[in-house]
Amino acid sequence: MSDKSQTEMSFLEHLEELRWHLVRSFLYILVFAILAFVFKSIVFDVILLGPSSPDFYTNQFLCNLSEKFHMPALCINQRQLLLQNINMTGQFTTHLWISFLAGIVVAFPLIFWEFWRFIKPALYREEIQHSRGAIFFASILFTVGILFAYYIISPLSVHFLGNYQVSDKVDNIVNLGSYIGTVSSIILASGILFELPMFIYFMSKVGLVTADTLKKYRRHSIVVTLAVAAVITPPDVISQVLVCLPLILLYEAGILIARGVERKKSKELDTLS
Repeated sequence: MSDKSQTEMSFLEHLEELRWHLVRSFLYILVFAILAFVFKSIVFDVILLGPSSPDFYTNQFLCNLSEKFHMPALCINQRQLLLQNINMTGQFTTHLWISFLAGIVVAFPLIFWEFWRFIKPALYREEIQHSRGAIFFASILFTVGILFAYYIISPLSVHFLGNYQVSDKVDNIVNLGSYIGTVSSIILASGILFELPMFIYFMSKVGLVTADTLKKYRRHSIVVTLAVAAVITPPDVISQVLVCLPLILLYEAGILIARGVERKKSKELDTLS
């Protein structure tokens, strides 16, 4: 066991330790949330409202492709989306909520680090060595998931939902809260879903999941993936396929990770015997 775990900790001492980890995590979120609140022009004008702008990188890239291959349908979000606020406190509460979410997103590596520090005393030295890269890989996966949703899923979702009409007599003037809620939920959900390999890693470490079990339920996972894609994306096939493919690949990566964990466990048992 690690050095700290050499001494038994009472239940109350564990609670006290957990409390301080939670306090520090909250402080990380608070600091970044305050920064996001102060720099609202960057958070809203540049980041959140970016996917709806004709100048957004993805929109420009797809429009260039549409000109090159003569496919007008590829050119998206060339009309600035009309947004409105209909609640007296709508913009202020949206500002507060998005600042809080931004604090969570930016502070995620530090929050995960605090979580790892809490469980570290319960690990063996070998487990600590194998888990040191967990913070790095979890942060990378979370960041990749957010960037994937931001640059690919969000502009497609904004284009589809913002331009969908049941009749030419009905114009889309989107409520600010609806737009922000849609974009932020897609981005945050994607970041969490991309943590699937890390989740499988920890589950396999404690013996709750095996590679054979994951392979056995591969078809079931595809159905679940389709359901998840249908929830976090608009009801168009392209967006759902774009979400499903990386999730399926992450599941397959999880099978390889679980297999690697099992091999390490078997080698450790062989050395002990």
